[in-house]
Amino acid sequence: MDNYTLPEILRTGSNELELVSFRIYEDRPTGLYEWILGANVAKVREVLKMPTITRLPNMPPAVEGLAEVRGEMIPVISLAKWMGIDEPPQRKKYLLHLEFLREHVGIIVHDAKRIIRVSWQDIRKAPEGLNQLLKGRITGIVDTEEGTTLILDLEGIVHDLGLLKVFELEEVEKIAKKERKHYKILVAEDSAVARKIIKDILESAGHTVIECEDGESAWNKLMELLEKASKEKKNIKEYIDLVFTDIEMPQMDGLTLTKKIKETPGLMHLPVIVNTTLSDEANRTKAFTVGADAFLVKFNAKDMLELIDKLGDKT
Repeated sequence: MDNYTLPEILRTGSNELELVSFRIYEDRPTGLYEWILGANVAKVREVLKMPTITRLPNMPPAVEGLAEVRGEMIPVISLAKWMGIDEPPQRKKYLLHLEFLREHVGIIVHDAKRIIRVSWQDIRKAPEGLNQLLKGRITGIVDTEEGTTLILDLEGIVHDLGLLKVFELEEVEKIAKKERKHYKILVAEDSAVARKIIKDILESAGHTVIECEDGESAWNKLMELLEKASKEKKNIKEYIDLVFTDIEMPQMDGLTLTKKIKETPGLMHLPVIVNTTLSDEANRTKAFTVGADAFLVKFNAKDMLELIDKLGDKT
């Protein structure tokens, strides 16, 4: 996969994704262990042979330094060091050039295999013991012909290394002091780190947050509220004003969730904000194709609150 240019992501609302399958090898007393890992194609710009890395002082051990990629200096993370494992000597290494959260990041891996297609519905939670081995940073696991593949919470890893940025956070206090309406907001987000950041921002502005760990649990909650509204002869907006959803989630992705909301009588008038790490134009287009009312790249606190003010009263 040297210098491989990645294909277009899958059709809108299909509840499928493509993963770049890669490997980290661990040198254990019992022999070589192969970690089979995956990253969403939409986050991977390209797979490169290892570039020259410029070391930097006072960085976390897992941050190797900076590398020049396509004329830009980007931070480079050693996944093996972050995992805390012993690397085998002289393994071939590659750089995954990632773009998400408005940033470019490089991740060192030992081998990059191929692209695999999976359904979000087949992705399940990792056993707690396994997840803790990787510091709670497994989004999900899925069985493929290559074996059990672990999908990493890249947001969480970047956060752990102090590289995650929340923009305009200082504006939250100013906005919160203004006279404004407070809304009941359902947040569908599988990353615990991202969910806490979003919840803290929304609650600091006086909003009520209903947390859901994935698209399917969000859909089930909406169905529960819709049934309650129907029995009580009320509008759904008596119970929820707005939906905030990530795109990448196990069981049901955010595009599929948005599509289902916008096709369901009683729910279709609910404003939906797609809030994602995927900052490319293709995902923005896909979000609006399935009926999203807004598209927001994580994490801009000011934009988040201003969008809620704008859309909260939409009927």
